[in-house]
Amino acid sequence: MLKVTLQNTGLVVLLLLLGDFVSGWFHYSTPHHSGKTASDTEEQSCFCHLTGVLDDCYCDIESIDVFNNFKVYPLIRKLTARDFFRYYKVNLKRPCPFWADDGHCAIKDCHVEPCPESKIPVGIKSGNYNKAVNTDLSDLSDLSECEQAQNLGAINSTLSNQSKEAFEDWARHDDAQDHFCELDDETSPDAEYVDLMLNPERYTGYKGPSAWRVWNSIYEENCFKPRSVYRPLNPLAPVRGECVSEAFYNWLEGLCLEKRVFYRLISGLHSSINIHLCAEYLLEEGWGKAVWGPNAQEFRRRFDPAEAKGEGTRRLKNLYFLYLIELRALSKVAPYFERAFIHLYTGNTRQDSSTKDLLLQILNETKAFPMHFDEKSMFAGHKIEAKTLKEEFRLHFKNISRIMDCVGCSKCRLWGKLQTQGLGTALKILFSEKEIKNLPENTPSKGFQLTRQEIVALLNAFGRLSTSIKELHNFRTLLEEHR
Repeated sequence: MLKVTLQNTGLVVLLLLLGDFVSGWFHYSTPHHSGKTASDTEEQSCFCHLTGVLDDCYCDIESIDVFNNFKVYPLIRKLTARDFFRYYKVNLKRPCPFWADDGHCAIKDCHVEPCPESKIPVGIKSGNYNKAVNTDLSDLSDLSECEQAQNLGAINSTLSNQSKEAFEDWARHDDAQDHFCELDDETSPDAEYVDLMLNPERYTGYKGPSAWRVWNSIYEENCFKPRSVYRPLNPLAPVRGECVSEAFYNWLEGLCLEKRVFYRLISGLHSSINIHLCAEYLLEEGWGKAVWGPNAQEFRRRFDPAEAKGEGTRRLKNLYFLYLIELRALSKVAPYFERAFIHLYTGNTRQDSSTKDLLLQILNETKAFPMHFDEKSMFAGHKIEAKTLKEEFRLHFKNISRIMDCVGCSKCRLWGKLQTQGLGTALKILFSEKEIKNLPENTPSKGFQLTRQEIVALLNAFGRLSTSIKELHNFRTLLEEHR
């Protein structure tokens, strides 16, 4: 792994960690400890722990903060608002494959508003994403947001006969690829387009035994935990005693790199989701319009090191680790999008061109980042053992993507499926190095391709991580103002 040392410059994001670490889209009821106030010295010592070099890579938190907040975040926020990236086709009605359905959350904020079927034309519903849609720019001004979804889907609008034949071969080669997620069948009658801008990820109030079971299954059954470790991996479960926690981390550090990475990815995703919910919290609701915004008290409640027995900092560091993994994937997939025939096609020629330019600008920024995670350090042992471990890694993550269909809150399920698919796509990219290197310049490739669903999930998932890191800075400022 290349070790790079940089001087810390610019903004240093030092986060005040006050609040217990509970569930992501959903939380399990825990006692509130009101009236407990930390001194300024204690506050400084709390967020001063969120600093320095991350485990299993040679990158420091301060460099990520500056890179993300000043270079990446403004661009990714703009990109995910573009038509190509704001519409995501998803099946929110798939039954839970692991236990009896507990029923869907009745809380109104759990509801997802899809684009009506009547507004989506046959061409999109058929899944024929490679057929050009001739839509003039002026025509779009008269269309509603849902009607504009009719123009989404095609990645390439100018295909040769050879390219069309290659597209037809893609389906036959999908099973041979390193898919890390259970993909939704986009041709299913239950699959619907959802406007992500109109269904933002935020606090819904979804909680209880059903929510707890989802995270418990993810951590306890899929994070390579041996029976000899009694301490629960699930951060929602109570932990008794400091020694139990330390024993757990001693065990974690004794694992092989691949299994440590797996745990840190899941923990980082959980941390990121918690930050989103604290940043988009229902602050006021009455006869008028609901007010959503940052809730400093909820942030403390979820990340107080006293409540989390000092683990809040570790969990936030795992967020940064996950950010590096997806950042590395974006830098590696750049050659795929740099090819001239790849278009982010919506039918709006002018916007399509500027959207691709914006994407390429982001990818160029990711390539310029000097402290990438070295994925070559993973699965690098004996070939047979490495292959077995990689397959085990893939199947465990694929299982987690299936657990997302057990989430009772529709909005939580939507963002859970999108973010796990985005991470799964990132892993697919990281371990497809040879296929990406051998991409033909002027035609599609059987060896490696991305569906529109994967592209939308990949960039939106990274956008969520970028937003989380930006929100850490916002919460630190907010907490300092309220001292």
